[in-house]
Amino acid sequence: MRSPESPVLTIDGLIKDVGPLASLDGKMLRVVSGLSLVAERGQVTALLGANGAGKTTTLECAQGVQKRTGGSISLLGADPDTAGAELRSRVGVMLQDGGLPPSARPIPLLRHVAGMYQRPMDVDALVDRLGISQFSKTSVRRLSGGQKQRLALAAALVGNPEILFLDEPSAGLDPQSRQMVFDLIAELRDSGMGIVLTTHLMDDAERLADYVYIIDGGHNVAEGTVAELLQHDHSADTGVTDRTLYFDAVAGLDFSTVLRAGLEVAESRPGSYSLKGVLTPTDLAALMASLAERNIMPASLRLEARSLEDVFLDISGRDLR
Repeated sequence: MRSPESPVLTIDGLIKDVGPLASLDGKMLRVVSGLSLVAERGQVTALLGANGAGKTTTLECAQGVQKRTGGSISLLGADPDTAGAELRSRVGVMLQDGGLPPSARPIPLLRHVAGMYQRPMDVDALVDRLGISQFSKTSVRRLSGGQKQRLALAAALVGNPEILFLDEPSAGLDPQSRQMVFDLIAELRDSGMGIVLTTHLMDDAERLADYVYIIDGGHNVAEGTVAELLQHDHSADTGVTDRTLYFDAVAGLDFSTVLRAGLEVAESRPGSYSLKGVLTPTDLAALMASLAERNIMPASLRLEARSLEDVFLDISGRDLR
């Protein structure tokens, strides 16, 4: 559900051209083409897309790092292309490559950054929350990828921003650090912060996002809550989504005369089957009746709904880019 408060970010018809490139006969390359989105306070808004889809360029235009070619952007009620330092002090940015000075050490760096803001977060509390004290004596250049990610997140948060931009926030994190970051993002959202993130990890989006935009070829191709997107292509006709039923039984069974058209059965290894499609209770009853007629009791049954990754691949295609 969209918030009744004013959005932290509104993008309307964003266009971004880059170039000229010799490989394109000196013509400009359009990397974002008419993209629109809204990010609300107290929500996590996720941009999903393959590499080169335009996600990072969109966020850089939203932050004012790149100047847009066309369209309009309102970041906390201001145009990032013309706004000054006051707007930037209300925005937190965590870049995928960190953007951290390689010779700096974590805690002095965070105290330095905090000194640039009027109402910074408590540095010690942030250090403790993100486990930064464990590597506080190590220079940035010697940190692991996951340690740099945690430090970059702390640097983005230390100014106590109203909106937080996260570019691939879980990249390089071990499972414990990933859970720590996810818990913190959830707390920040619940406190009213607007969070905009890009990711190519669908399970991250499923766990974190309140609203999702799928980006392909520089423009929106789908949007909605995770639940709404999981209904993609099927809700209008049936009200149900694709599901996969996994079951183990006797090897070499043929179900072609039992199940209706549109359902696919595959035997991945002897005796292990998957039944895919828009499954209904009638389909499951037909399968069980077929097994019962052959006096076969399935050794296991597991029903899985479509994932966000399935939806993403259906919408943006399965071919390599």
